[in-house]
Amino acid sequence: MPQLAQSPSKSVSRRLRAGLVGGLAVTFVTASPAHAQGLIRDAETEALIRVYAKPILSAAGLGSQNVRIHLVNDRNFNAFVVDGRNMFMHAGTLMNAQTPNQVIGVIAHETGHITGGHLARLRTQVSKAKSAALMLQLLGLATMVGGAMAGAPGLGQAGMGAAFGGQDAALRSLLAYRQSEESSADQAAITFLNATKQSGRGMIETFEFMASKLVGVQGIDPYLQSHPMPSQRISQLRDLVAASPYYDNVDPPALQFHHDLMKAKLFGFLDEPQTVFNRFPQTDQSLPAYYARAIATYRQSGVKVAMPLLDALIAAQPENPYFYELKGQFLFESGKPAEAVAPLREAVRLSNEPLLRIMLAQALLGANDKKLVDEAITNLKTALTREDSSAMGYRQLASAYARKAEAAQAAGAKRQYMAQAELASAEAYFYEGQLKRAKQQAKRAKQGFVDGTPNWIRADDILAFELPRRN
Repeated sequence: MPQLAQSPSKSVSRRLRAGLVGGLAVTFVTASPAHAQGLIRDAETEALIRVYAKPILSAAGLGSQNVRIHLVNDRNFNAFVVDGRNMFMHAGTLMNAQTPNQVIGVIAHETGHITGGHLARLRTQVSKAKSAALMLQLLGLATMVGGAMAGAPGLGQAGMGAAFGGQDAALRSLLAYRQSEESSADQAAITFLNATKQSGRGMIETFEFMASKLVGVQGIDPYLQSHPMPSQRISQLRDLVAASPYYDNVDPPALQFHHDLMKAKLFGFLDEPQTVFNRFPQTDQSLPAYYARAIATYRQSGVKVAMPLLDALIAAQPENPYFYELKGQFLFESGKPAEAVAPLREAVRLSNEPLLRIMLAQALLGANDKKLVDEAITNLKTALTREDSSAMGYRQLASAYARKAEAAQAAGAKRQYMAQAELASAEAYFYEGQLKRAKQQAKRAKQGFVDGTPNWIRADDILAFELPRRN
């Protein structure tokens, strides 16, 4: 077994330790059958993004606003906000960013849009959407904004066409930010970075990267760009960034290490296995490279071949919940749910992260042991108090309650469990954006609850919910 390079995690800061918690590995939730982009849920990635964002949001006065950053399954370099509480970032932004500071600069800029009150009409459009999936379904933003900012106007227009029937006026109204708003967001970003004693160099590096992507692209209508041309932004920002007393500050080594781990994981899942092996050759014995190869090995050759690599990762960092999570995920996906329970329990012990509890519950239910159903329900209910828009969590809860109903002897208990199963199923459909099915399940569930009780009210809320009409 090869020796793995040890990480600098023993010297990790208190802020980093507090923020790094596990999750559901990499799974995909499509916003609708017609929306190929969808969202990526990965607790390790989300936790690291929260670490990046927390000081910026606090400096912006948004620390208590529960701003959520959603990861879009798109390889373009882009990020955007749609209202005061939801920011979207493409996976390509993280995979192309060489340093945490580059991602932090993107977050700071988008936070500037929130504090500046930009995109007022867009906020109105999504004010009733209760999940990221519903927002993407309503606006078609992942493709639309991704294409526009990446300098490929055809992609941007195609996305808008799917959402708004190709109306040029709507496209300009929703995406053509005024230059002053972009400049305002950039200046706000520098203010937030200075307040947190971080450099703005990452922003400059990001714009330089974007500018390189636009080389040779001709005839771009600047009003169809979601942001001004990168070269213009670079010249406007350079003086501000250079004047900062924190210009020479660099990311802590521990933060950079976790950034590299996160990137390796995304490459491991999103690239073809052979591409991963080429990107992270055997000569690279760093832990991030080993992480990526372990994932690619599983995808190419299965869990049996990958298991020694997974065990080596755990031996190198026995307190890392994500390595146990990965082992549990691969065992579960390979038809071994009972074997997946132990590593997932260990991951939950190390992190107590809601997405990890959902994955553990899935393995507990997959083991087909009646004695494990109550443990699954406990984990799911605990997880959903924090991860309250997880369609996967509600779907697993529906399955667990259905099993309780099947095993119940008394008719009253059976009906109560079935009502809870139907309500959980309605929640799952709701957060997937499948409103018709959500309402069907909610109608059934409502009949099983006493009027005015919390469950009855929740079912009634789903029945009453309507998406805003498009103008």
